[in-house]
Amino acid sequence: MRFNSPDDPVVVTAGPEKVGRVAGIHGERIHVLDGLPQRGPEWTPAVMAQADRYDLPVEPVDLPEVARRDAAAPGPHGDVPVRVYTPHGLAAPDAAGRRGAVVWIHGGAFIFGDLDMPEADHTAARLADATGLPVISVDYRLAVDGVTHPIPHDDCWAAYQWVRAGGHGLPTDPARVAVGGGSAGACLAASVGLHGRDAGQAPAGVFLAYPLVHYPLPEPSAELAAVLATLPPLLWAGREAAVAQNDYLIGQLLGPEMTGVEHFDYAMPGNAESLAGYPRTYIENCEADDLRASGERFADQLAQAGVDVEQHTVPGETHGHLSVPGLPTAKATCAHFAAFIGDVLR
Repeated sequence: MRFNSPDDPVVVTAGPEKVGRVAGIHGERIHVLDGLPQRGPEWTPAVMAQADRYDLPVEPVDLPEVARRDAAAPGPHGDVPVRVYTPHGLAAPDAAGRRGAVVWIHGGAFIFGDLDMPEADHTAARLADATGLPVISVDYRLAVDGVTHPIPHDDCWAAYQWVRAGGHGLPTDPARVAVGGGSAGACLAASVGLHGRDAGQAPAGVFLAYPLVHYPLPEPSAELAAVLATLPPLLWAGREAAVAQNDYLIGQLLGPEMTGVEHFDYAMPGNAESLAGYPRTYIENCEADDLRASGERFADQLAQAGVDVEQHTVPGETHGHLSVPGLPTAKATCAHFAAFIGDVLR
């Protein structure tokens, strides 16, 4: 569904977006998680191997061939490693010889993840191939070993500025740079959108996969709670456990006191006092994911602020599907993102 635009949604799905259970490839595999405990001391190598079967690659992976090049963007906390994905068929430049570009930010609960994880590498490659644009994947500093906000945000903002300036090696129209991310990376992408609005350097569009952009974690709706109740404990151990896990992760990001943080809205964009003037946004949530409560609330906030926002739900899917190589729903989400990027940068 799209709000605050006279135009049709960019993405039109054939069937229902909510089916009330895990479906598709993950629906066929979910039995492998039966009886597994939550992640913790009880996780033996055998348990880990069993859990890994849930996210095994799906053949054919069909990852497109694109050029990859590692580089670095200068930032206030030191250089920010990035990877530049250049498609073999670059989109034609404008009359000034400039193109748009895409910044992609991986997830990992703010505490793990890198440029080689499928959510980073495969997503960036698919977006570059589908859009004909350079895609720059950001290896921001993780919230570990004393690193806290605003360092991850500063890294992503620095990479965004570098791309706007054409630091990746291709003349770029700074007004035609889109920013996206998944999960924690979606939070960071959304924060770049907010910072860009405030600085008069807003991205042309923001696209988010299963974002967490609020603290505290929003309550699930009755409909979402019913879906979560169908999941095995490894994926959903109840509201109390979910809140405790979220508090721990946000504590890693904000610091142990989690108060008095400068620009808290750049840490959790959904907590901003106002989203008026925010860039055009596309959000794709997963149905069987407690973070859907945050993604849906953010879409509602943007709509109420008058922002052109489009929201969809991946039916029957669980959190983090972009991390599974070849997963049909991951391929579809990348295609949807590419359609949004093409529409917003045209």
